Amino acid sequence: MSDDFMLDTDDLQRRMDGAMANLRSEFGSLRTGRASASMLEPVMVEAYGQATPINQVGTVNVPEPRLVTINVWDKSLVGKVEKAIRESGLGINPQLNGTIIMLPIPELNEERRRDLSKVAGQYAENARVAIRNVRRDGMDQIKKAKADNLSEDDQKFWEAEVQEMTNTYIKKVDEALESKQAEIMQV
Repeated sequence: MSDDFMLDTDDLQRRMDGAMANLRSEFGSLRTGRASASMLEPVMVEAYGQATPINQVGTVNVPEPRLVTINVWDKSLVGKVEKAIRESGLGINPQLNGTIIMLPIPELNEERRRDLSKVAGQYAENARVAIRNVRRDGMDQIKKAKADNLSEDDQKFWEAEVQEMTNTYIKKVDEALESKQAEIMQV
């Protein structure tokens, strides 16, 4: 192997780990019939002139398996938080009790489960695309090094390393998707 070229595999791995972390976050926001504080993470509230995450305008709790509560700190934002939840597409009907907003989680029907399973598939495909983009960046670095006198054996070695890393992460995405879809379809 040539001593002058060293592919930064740690950087590629860090970026692929980032794609996996993003996938886990998106999967956490998918409602599976059980209450979870993470399902509110993508919901933004128009507060103080800017879009703000719900957890920055109130305390999010899960007191029961099928109930999420939000204790809004500023009374003037209660209506805005309620509106943001209604318009979020989560399919949850908020109930007001003073500054506390209660979100009872309804049982999922079969059609909604299939829809959520498709959304999970889209999230997984986005993660696969992100991982493939990292692979492409790694391959581009190898091609540039080839132009700068990297031997063909070294090029093949580094390309195999990048492809093996990519295959490992794509497999992780597929496993996470399979697990999430099984969780969604569980009655």
